[in-house]
Amino acid sequence: MNVLVISGYKPFELGIFKKDDASAAFIKAAIRKSLLPKVEEGLEWVLISGQLGVELWAAEVVFELQTEFPEIKLAVITPFLNQEATWNENNKEWYESVLMQADFVDSVTKKGYEKPWQFRLKNQFFLEKSDSLLLLYDQEKEGSPKYLYELAIEYQKKHDYQIELITFYDLQMIVEEEQSKHMDY
Repeated sequence: MNVLVISGYKPFELGIFKKDDASAAFIKAAIRKSLLPKVEEGLEWVLISGQLGVELWAAEVVFELQTEFPEIKLAVITPFLNQEATWNENNKEWYESVLMQADFVDSVTKKGYEKPWQFRLKNQFFLEKSDSLLLLYDQEKEGSPKYLYELAIEYQKKHDYQIELITFYDLQMIVEEEQSKHMDY
């Protein structure tokens, strides 16, 4: 496995409205827990589209892992140019800081937003350019990751492609693990 796509919910879909919300730490811990063995086995690239939430938190996890594993690279390939145009200043700064540290930055379509087909094209591009998908998605809670997940399931029927989900149950387990580390015995 050389290229892994990481995606998931946008922050508002999770009820998170600040990038450093306490819940984000648990999401990052879940991503790290899944990502670390892959990096140790030789994962070369993590691919994100730069959307707010899970993808930018995943980028932060990659940057942390790069201190120990400098061979892991981050690519940010957006569905269209200037996707951050309508975001607030804090989110733009977060996004720009990720782009500055990324090893590769590009866009699938070389124009601004036009129509939803640009997201579908990005999802198809990601599946074709990667070996596996790590998705923070729970089928009990619909949201934006549903489209990538459904496309990946179809893609998997014809290709050797791995899909790993981080569900809300997995996040609950991370919360309990982290809380047990900090309990006084």
